[in-house]
Amino acid sequence: MPSSSECVGVESPTGNSLTPAVYARQLLDSLGLQNVCPDADDNRSSASLWARSGAKWLSGHADGPPRACPAPLAACAQGAWLALSALSPKKLDPLFEAYRLLGERAAILGLTRAGRISAGGACQLFDTSDGALALNLVREDDRELLPAWLEEWAVEPEQLAAILRQRSTATLVERARLLGLAAAPVLAPSPCSNWYRATRYAAPQYSTSTAPLVVDLSSLWAGPLCAQLLSQCGARVIKVEGVARPDGARCGPEDFYHLLNAGKESIALDLRTPAGCGQLYRLLQKADIVIEASRPRALEQMGINAADLLALRPGMVWLSITGYGRDTPMRDWIAYGDDAGVAAGLSWLMGGDRGDPVFCGDAIADPLTGLHAALLAQAAWRNGGGQLLELTLRDVVAHCISSGSEPTHHTQLASEASKPVAREVSARAAGLGVDTARVLSEFA
Repeated sequence: MPSSSECVGVESPTGNSLTPAVYARQLLDSLGLQNVCPDADDNRSSASLWARSGAKWLSGHADGPPRACPAPLAACAQGAWLALSALSPKKLDPLFEAYRLLGERAAILGLTRAGRISAGGACQLFDTSDGALALNLVREDDRELLPAWLEEWAVEPEQLAAILRQRSTATLVERARLLGLAAAPVLAPSPCSNWYRATRYAAPQYSTSTAPLVVDLSSLWAGPLCAQLLSQCGARVIKVEGVARPDGARCGPEDFYHLLNAGKESIALDLRTPAGCGQLYRLLQKADIVIEASRPRALEQMGINAADLLALRPGMVWLSITGYGRDTPMRDWIAYGDDAGVAAGLSWLMGGDRGDPVFCGDAIADPLTGLHAALLAQAAWRNGGGQLLELTLRDVVAHCISSGSEPTHHTQLASEASKPVAREVSARAAGLGVDTARVLSEFA
């Protein structure tokens, strides 16, 4: 491994095109880890990685060619992996093709590009009277909120586009967020220099353990990916689900769920009862790293407060993944991977500046955030913990956009796009709650 003096100041050989090596260095520096150096020097261009990631294949109209991305998203994904592998040099292979995680879910589901409809099908771009917005109807009851959102008694799917064309973007997005719908305006990217926020609640306490105890309260994609990567780094991960509301990803493709959750112990608690909330609280008191990916009020309603636990548990790292942050009013805004990418400016970059916005990849904020979250949590635990770390889907994408550009994206050939691929499933995730009794007897 090169010395710290050899690590600092990595230059990109492709001018303005960000490379994984440059981005890894940027991330490590932002975490105060100037003396940590990646074990691989990856200077591939983001354009080449984007074409091979599968995300390019997923971007563009169904009847048109795949679209390049002006932002170096694939290089950022690979750079985040390089930085994480530098913190766990004996656990992670720095040459692993992490940029392919951007297309992994789509590979398993057999998804393709659909222009103004997300690859997964739940999110859609609509014209408004003064622009465009993304509306993500993921949950079964989201459509039941449309009449309240639009103040129309009955809203049929074929009527929706016509109604939205008569309304302003700002009003529609504001009302959607108040009602708990995931909506975002199609806007140009704004500069974003800080990809995370840290608040200290206790003095650092350095652990002698090489295997932190991670309690994973998250679901779906970004949080479980973060926890799975920490497991690869050597952590013991306990996945916590509610018996009445387990991880929704269990109802999705089995292979994808296994890839995100294999190697974790599984406990299921009745979080509707004081007893279940008490069991969770006692387990959290033992955790070195907590991962949550819900709106803050979800745990607060159970009497669980991150600040209190950080003060009680020296060395703890509390990682909070949200759509837009923990401050009011953003703490109550719903976001998923596709609409968060739109909020960060991706659809504008992918054609919105020319009046033809399309989706970029498949829920791309999720895998990008999962990779960055694992790096952040591992670095904070290594540095003694005592912090609440806030990571938002929108800001991670916005930071990646701000980190560089891919000047050759307009000249890339449409044929330069590989279909998405997924990792082979080598282990199965635990069944819901199979480890509950044993884990509770040990910790709670």
